[in-house]
Amino acid sequence: QVQTVESGGGLVQPGGSLRLSCTASGFTLDSYHIGWFRQAPGKEREGVSYISRRVGVTYYADSVKGRFTISRDNAKNTVYLQMNSLKPEDTAVYYCAASQTLTMSSVAYRYWGQGTQVTVSS
Repeated sequence: QVQTVESGGGLVQPGGSLRLSCTASGFTLDSYHIGWFRQAPGKEREGVSYISRRVGVTYYADSVKGRFTISRDNAKNTVYLQMNSLKPEDTAVYYCAASQTLTMSSVAYRYWGQGTQVTVSS
């Protein structure tokens, strides 16, 4: 099945950190720009960050700027989202997705995963 595969979610206290990983099943991740999205219960899906397939151009939503860092290791076919200083409002299911267009618009993303739950709570 052609999809992304997310991992690394979990329960963390406010102020804590998590690192999410995104790999690919059925395609090569380094041929695509990769975006991270999140969706909290009752809310619309939100674009969090993206990274270009080469050169390392990145984008962050204002809500996570300065706290989250996206990176990629094409040799390992993996994209990471390092999340620091987590807040309860970061609680959501996090998805990574692959696109041939460098954008935060979700409609441009072709391959999606099942998501990984991140819960920030004391």
